[in-house]
Amino acid sequence: MAQGTSSVPVVLSIAGHDPCGGAGVQADIETIFSLGCRAATVITALTVQDTRAVRRTQPVEPGLVVEQARAVLEDLPVAAVKLGLLATAEIVESVHGVLRDYPTIPVVLDPVLASGAGTPMVTSDLAEALSSLLMPLTTVLTPNSVEAKRLAPEGDNLDACAMALLERGCQFVLITGGHESGPEVVNKLYGSHRLLERYRWRRLPESYHGSGCTLASAIAAQLALGDEPPSAVHRAQSYTWSTLAHGQRLGMGQLLPNRGFWTCENENA
Repeated sequence: MAQGTSSVPVVLSIAGHDPCGGAGVQADIETIFSLGCRAATVITALTVQDTRAVRRTQPVEPGLVVEQARAVLEDLPVAAVKLGLLATAEIVESVHGVLRDYPTIPVVLDPVLASGAGTPMVTSDLAEALSSLLMPLTTVLTPNSVEAKRLAPEGDNLDACAMALLERGCQFVLITGGHESGPEVVNKLYGSHRLLERYRWRRLPESYHGSGCTLASAIAAQLALGDEPPSAVHRAQSYTWSTLAHGQRLGMGQLLPNRGFWTCENENA
């Protein structure tokens, strides 16, 4: 039977490969599918990691990253791009060269600098490359508080860091508060040179492998579905919190978000 043109939005994830499936493109695929979109992926790095730590990162040759991305973008109607682990400044330069040819596609940048357990995953010059090349192309930047301070060291508090990141060209900056203290996780959305919204979520007792990937890819999926950035950010946080609340201890380290929690709810309905 002949098939017509699909109305399912395509989200392109440009990120690393996590063999335990908790983070990276696997997390993005699960999230994007769960929110009603189709995932296409570009692998930027192979990693040796599990739920406890990252043992090795092997970047992909930058030219191959470009070939993967252009093959997808020239064939599929990509409605949003999510950027995760880019590993080297050379890969950042390659991704920048591709994205500047598609200026109308919204971009969500998760500035992965270390694993959830704190293991560094990038070269020392990557933060500068992210700031100068990709932030001007970014619709929503999603650093945690540690990443925000590293990306904007001139800021003496998180609000100042956010303003500095907006000055680098991002349209919106969502700083997540999971690394801060307190009974609630407070995430803050900034745009138009000011704080736009505070979101408060009950702090869960565990730590999670892949929560940042889940949040960024959920925002990208909501943008692909047609949401404006503030709405996409709010809905993506709600989805992400639910994946964490239903998190699963499958390994010997951090819990994994359960991005398909809604399938169990449907079975029990």
